Amino acid sequence: MALEKRMGAAVFWLATALTAPAWAEGETASTVVATVNGAEITLGQMIALRETLPPQYLTLEDETLFNGILDQLVQQEALAQSVTTQTVRDAANIANSTRGYLSGEVLGKVASAAVTDAALQKAWDERYANAAPMKEYRAAHILVETEAEAKELKAELDAGANFADLAKEASKDPGSGAEGGELGWFTTDRMVKPFGDAVAAATPGKVTDPVKSDFGWHLILVHESREKPAPQLDEVREELAAEVEESAVKAKIDDVTKAARIEKPGAGLDPALLKNSALID
Repeated sequence: MALEKRMGAAVFWLATALTAPAWAEGETASTVVATVNGAEITLGQMIALRETLPPQYLTLEDETLFNGILDQLVQQEALAQSVTTQTVRDAANIANSTRGYLSGEVLGKVASAAVTDAALQKAWDERYANAAPMKEYRAAHILVETEAEAKELKAELDAGANFADLAKEASKDPGSGAEGGELGWFTTDRMVKPFGDAVAAATPGKVTDPVKSDFGWHLILVHESREKPAPQLDEVREELAAEVEESAVKAKIDDVTKAARIEKPGAGLDPALLKNSALID
């Protein structure tokens, strides 16, 4: 009985080994994994498809994912071959997809290569190394809809009413109203211009006259101000990286378009033609 069990286990192991996928046997991206009516599907195509999958699919076991991707590509190839005549819309979408993918790959590589420590340091130096210190303010405000309301509240404040209490009762600002109108520390460039200008001109500790902005009418109480030091590089790394990427991408686009021979015979067409889907049916 023990011998039979051992033989059974050996046979099972051998069968499993013979049917399991073989890995790392010298395969390349060109390794053919299936054919559909003679059309080849390659390992490289499977890898490329895997890279586009949502993260939840990548938690599947390797064999399950391998077989799923292979089946999907086989089915897609069979379906693609069933199309005997491409419409104008088909050809246009295929061309757009190819163009979009290749241009995206070029710009992705450009953006990635542009963000280096040296580039980030250069961007920081250009913006902050010699920049004048900015002024920060800590202030509160009450926002109402009309000038008449603002003037009425200002009179109450001048008569000794508590600013925070009035802000909680009357302010229409959903963010700061419940906090007594407190806005914390900010620089004036973060605010709409009429508000920022009024803050900069205000006397700390004294409520301003009503100030009109696109949001309504404000009464502003500046508590204090201070000089804001330049941020450290790590504090603005992501912001600078985005700017470096944008600059590199723009330069690449400018370079390749300037080097290309571009003609636009359709530039004078009626823009409304874009709505004519019948042209590609």
